[in-house]
Amino acid sequence: MLNITKTLEDEKAFFALEGRLDTLTAGELEEQIRASLEGVNTLTLDLEKLEYISSAGLRVLLAAWKIMDAKQGLMKLVRVNETVMETLEITHFSDILNIETV
Repeated sequence: MLNITKTLEDEKAFFALEGRLDTLTAGELEEQIRASLEGVNTLTLDLEKLEYISSAGLRVLLAAWKIMDAKQGLMKLVRVNETVMETLEITHFSDILNIETV
């Protein structure tokens, strides 16, 4: 199960994710992100409460990054917890994605 809290303000979209981003939930997140990107120049994903991310979830992050990087502006991951960061590092997504550490 994945809980998605979305906030749109001016040209910024903020998504806080809680639960599991996997094959069952990745499509929902992808739809919500795509539906929210019109006129957005900053996409922020808060991953503090994300318990697990699968390859399907990584694909969604990469697709969003490609849209933002190529056309619109910045995508950043914030408050990435240790479990998710380990997955990002093992897959080398940490070399590609903008990850802000606090």
